[in-house]
Amino acid sequence: MRTYDFTPLYRSAVGFDRLAGLLESAARTSQENGWPPYNIETTGENAYRIEIAVAGFKPDELNIEVKENLLTVTGRKTANDDGNGRNFLHRGLAERDFERRFQLADYVVVKTADLVNGLLSIDLERELPEALKPRRIEIGGGSKLIEGKKGKAAA
Repeated sequence: MRTYDFTPLYRSAVGFDRLAGLLESAARTSQENGWPPYNIETTGENAYRIEIAVAGFKPDELNIEVKENLLTVTGRKTANDDGNGRNFLHRGLAERDFERRFQLADYVVVKTADLVNGLLSIDLERELPEALKPRRIEIGGGSKLIEGKKGKAAA
């Protein structure tokens, strides 16, 4: 296991503490178990999709929550061995609870979530506020004069 010390970054950079925290968090979570597997893809200039393999889960056993730029997907499996007469010789399907967290950039919002064929697809989009979008500034021809007055003339 390799660990990284971000202390020099904290000492020499102002305002990047959130970035360093994200790097530390990513280093910690990359060493956790890899279940359930997932994909992250870009589907457009400001659009993304997260697909999580959740075979065997029903929509009411899954929860998606966004709080302060943190997307959390949780699966809570209802018990399947409730005396329904099933006798397993081998049980290889992972029907265990899980929690998957994704750090979202500023202004990234969840648009939709669908569960199809065991894949939970979460569509996200970056929605920049109008104040942050680039805008074209018109260039004027100078200051306008008051009508009828062109300046003071020596009398």
